[in-house]
Amino acid sequence: MAGGLVAGGLLSVAAAPNPGGPQGEGFQYGRTVGVRLQNSSIVVSGSGVGAKSDGYRVKRPCWYEPGKSAEDMLKSQQDVRAWWFHVNPGKTEEDYQKSIKQFEDKVGEQGRWWTPAYNAADPNGMSCWTGLQGAVWVPQGQTPPAGITMQELMDIARAALTVPEPTIKLSPDAKSYVNLPTWVWLEGVGATTRSVTATLPGVMSATVTATLGSIKIDPGTKDDTRAEVRTNCGTTGHPYVKGSTDFQCGVKYLRSSADLQPPVYHLTVTTVWPVTGQGNNLGGGAVAPFVYDPNYAPVQASATRDVPVGEVQSVVQP
Repeated sequence: MAGGLVAGGLLSVAAAPNPGGPQGEGFQYGRTVGVRLQNSSIVVSGSGVGAKSDGYRVKRPCWYEPGKSAEDMLKSQQDVRAWWFHVNPGKTEEDYQKSIKQFEDKVGEQGRWWTPAYNAADPNGMSCWTGLQGAVWVPQGQTPPAGITMQELMDIARAALTVPEPTIKLSPDAKSYVNLPTWVWLEGVGATTRSVTATLPGVMSATVTATLGSIKIDPGTKDDTRAEVRTNCGTTGHPYVKGSTDFQCGVKYLRSSADLQPPVYHLTVTTVWPVTGQGNNLGGGAVAPFVYDPNYAPVQASATRDVPVGEVQSVVQP
C-alpha cells in the first residue's frame, strides 16, 4: 500500500523502500503459488522459481520485518499527515501530535521499527496479519516476538522452490511384452541443481538448493508377481542402446495387462531432489544472531505413462 497501512489499529508505512526485482513473489505471475508476500520487502529469486509447487507451506503466515530507522519512520508519519486526518475524521491537531509522539520519542535511539507482512497464498495470512500491530520498535540486534527469523526466511525460500516434472522415455515405447525389458530414462531434465534465495535487503538472506539425487520407478502393479523393477538408474535412468543387454533401469512385466481396465499399467517415475539450506547475515545488525535448521525433506516430482503389455503367442506344429 503506497500511502500506509493499518494493522492492529496503529498507523504505519511500508517496511522499507522497494529494492527492485521480483519482490514478494514465489512464482511467476499466473502460476500456482506456494508463497505470495504482501507488505513485504523480501525478494525471492533463483533458478528454482517458476514450476509447479510441491505443496510445502510456510508454518507461520505472518510476521514482523525490520523496517525504518527512528528518524525515517517519523518523517514517513509526518508525510502522511493529511491521510491520517482523512482516515480519522473529527480528530484534532492535538490528537495527531499524540499519535506520532511514539515515533518522536525514539529519535536518536539505535534500532528499527518493525512492520507486519504476510503470505497471501495462505488462507490464514490476512487474518494473522490483522492481529499484529502496525509497527513495533525494536532495539538494535534484537528480534521481537513474531519477528521474522532466519529459519522463517529459509522456509519462504523453500516454499518457492520448485523442480521440473520429469518427461518419461521408454523402450519399447508404444507397447511392451511379457518378459521383455522396458528401459526407462528421463528426457529434458535440464540443470540438475535448482535453488531459490529469499533476501531481506541489507539484513539477511537464505538460500535453499535442490540437487537431483535419484529416480524411483513404480510399475503400476498391485504386487511384485506382475513385474520386476531394475533400480540401478543413477539420476536420470539409462537410455536404450540398440543391441545392449545391460538392462539396469526399468521394468520387466511378468503378466499381460489385458485383464486390467483400462488394459494398461500406469507406470510412474518420481525424481528425488535432496534439499540443503544456507543462511547469510548481510551485516545490517537488525536481527539477533540466528540459529536455523537447514534440513528439509527432498522435493519430489512425478510423471506417469500408460504401458500396455501384451503376450507373445506362438503356434507349435507337429
